[in-house]
Amino acid sequence: MKIAVSGKGGVGKTTLSSLLARYWARNGYRVLAVDADPDANLGSALGIETAGIVPVAKMEDLITERTGLRPGTVGGFFKMNPKVDDLPEALGREKDGVRLLIMGTVKKGGGGCICPESVLLKALVSHLVLYEKDLVIMDMEAGIEHLGRGTAQGVNRLLIVVEPGRRSIETAAKVRELTKDIGLHKVAAVGSKVRNSEEEAFLHRSLDGIPLIGILPFSEEIARADLESRPPSLDDPQIHKAIAEIAAALESEAS
Repeated sequence: MKIAVSGKGGVGKTTLSSLLARYWARNGYRVLAVDADPDANLGSALGIETAGIVPVAKMEDLITERTGLRPGTVGGFFKMNPKVDDLPEALGREKDGVRLLIMGTVKKGGGGCICPESVLLKALVSHLVLYEKDLVIMDMEAGIEHLGRGTAQGVNRLLIVVEPGRRSIETAAKVRELTKDIGLHKVAAVGSKVRNSEEEAFLHRSLDGIPLIGILPFSEEIARADLESRPPSLDDPQIHKAIAEIAAALESEAS
């Protein structure tokens, strides 16, 4: 399976990504967790030490080697199909069956960036989605800039994490519109920090056709884990039940 996770900042998409990754690893899958959010903190949610890890987007020597052009160079030719198949193994850091790869992002203005670092990242995402044999979970920002039309069909599901609130719903609608531009129609939502049936009903009413496939309720364990800078316990009954149900929904869609 190839799962991309998006949503407004602070809704819990990194928490969901990390819990799904650890759940599937515990159940025997080889899992590659990809941090594609500029505010990279998936490692801490997985309990993986990230000190010293440089995001792929900032590895100037690697980008130069693979594309033939150093980032920041004005003009010049570079490879549009750089070699990337060895990078997940070479650059990943593993713990308890989950391998973490920190992508980073390309800072750009205007209409976009056709630059060596952007080309390398997109080639790497294409490889992860289309050819990587591991189960891949990509924790993305509130957009889909790492995905393109060529990789959209390889994604089993784009999950938009939403909390009971109007701004979160508005972000979900914007992400849904972006997915239409690249032909990605396999979109679903997961509710996060839901406290009661009224809030769950609000999400069902407000998602405007985006299927809600699961709920990660508000959890004292998740809140404590965040304060203590540790991964939430998968053995917490409330968390385990919710993640097992979301994982089962995704597995049934992928089969």
